[in-house]
Amino acid sequence: MSLDPVHVDSIADLAAYLARNVDDTDHVDVAARVWADFLDPLYDPDGRAVLEPVGEKRLRAVDTEDVALADAPFATTHGLDSGTINPTTFKNGLVVDLAQAAMAAAPSDLDLHRHRSIVAATHVNDSTVTLEEPWRTVDEGHCRWRVLQVPRINRYAEGIVHALALYLAESSHALEHADAVSDLLVLDGPLYPVELLNWRDRDAELQALAEELQPRSIVENYIRLVESFVERDVPLCGFVKNPASKRIVGTLRGSDRGIDVPWTDDTALFTQLLERRADDADDGRRRGPENRRTDELTFTSWFVSRGGVDATVAADGDAYGVERRLDPELYETCFFAVYEPQTDVLYRVETPYAFARTADTREAIAQQILGEVAARRGPPEAVAKADGLARISAAEKSSLRQRFAETLDTDEVRRYDDVRWGEAE
Repeated sequence: MSLDPVHVDSIADLAAYLARNVDDTDHVDVAARVWADFLDPLYDPDGRAVLEPVGEKRLRAVDTEDVALADAPFATTHGLDSGTINPTTFKNGLVVDLAQAAMAAAPSDLDLHRHRSIVAATHVNDSTVTLEEPWRTVDEGHCRWRVLQVPRINRYAEGIVHALALYLAESSHALEHADAVSDLLVLDGPLYPVELLNWRDRDAELQALAEELQPRSIVENYIRLVESFVERDVPLCGFVKNPASKRIVGTLRGSDRGIDVPWTDDTALFTQLLERRADDADDGRRRGPENRRTDELTFTSWFVSRGGVDATVAADGDAYGVERRLDPELYETCFFAVYEPQTDVLYRVETPYAFARTADTREAIAQQILGEVAARRGPPEAVAKADGLARISAAEKSSLRQRFAETLDTDEVRRYDDVRWGEAE
């Protein structure tokens, strides 16, 4: 124990000081004002509508048990995820990350679960070295792998190999097995590759990289994925487990609306709107910590988002320079937020406007997700299965890095934290 009792008491005093001086009792009123006055639509300082409702703007609630037991709108669901070993730098100058993508079905489809798409993204400073390899097939056609060499860059090499490996594995696997989905596909994460879209708003080096063929071709995979599902009239959506968007609060903070925005991101705003406290009456409702009501899931109606990275796929965006074969409006990102009170977690569900424009379809997607979140107190079954299939454990990551080091006849660059903390999930 590194803290003596006197230190613990001092920290408690510090917390008490913060509690006395940081009062969030008025945040609920501010959130209610934002909801009532600024989101129908929300304009940026240039007068562009960056957020507006799809259908009626409402805050909604459903009984947790009722929605968990209700008949699911979709007979089958499929989930898709990609996991990586994390970027690794070797003493010979090679930086590599390896990603594997998997698709899962609920009910299970073991043959589909066996399929994998594996991508090793590499960065090397030696301009004479070429490490590009096209797709190769193994495991009787159930697995395919390729090597992708990323453009030379002075900074961000680890982040770049991670993003390109992750998104190429995920998007190409989704396209390869799209026809296996007959009812609903749920991506584990956003609908579009937000890290790649973010490069355009970063510094000059990343902006230049965003113009390269490789990131554009990966973004194109997601555009073609949307088109494939729209043409077959099979919905797809993204289930964002850890939403970190600041598109709404950033727009509010950057405008002259006479409102002090207290939240760091949109998740905090929606949590403030959707969290419900029980009154002191003994009304028989289930309650959790801080007298939080846990008997109902709360959620927002749908919105179309055109701010931040969503601007790239908005109707007036350029889609990263990728040709869109359908009406550009159909690609726009639409979402709703759902709050699970027993775990005190907020999720974001995204779908293209092509599906959200139809009331029956957006209601069916919402009901499917709500039912599974209520039943599982977490992500939908197909997403959880895909996560389990694609995840590379800490022991596997260590073993794979060692295999790379031995084959390359070099060592991994070690840092003090590697020695101090070891491998962690």
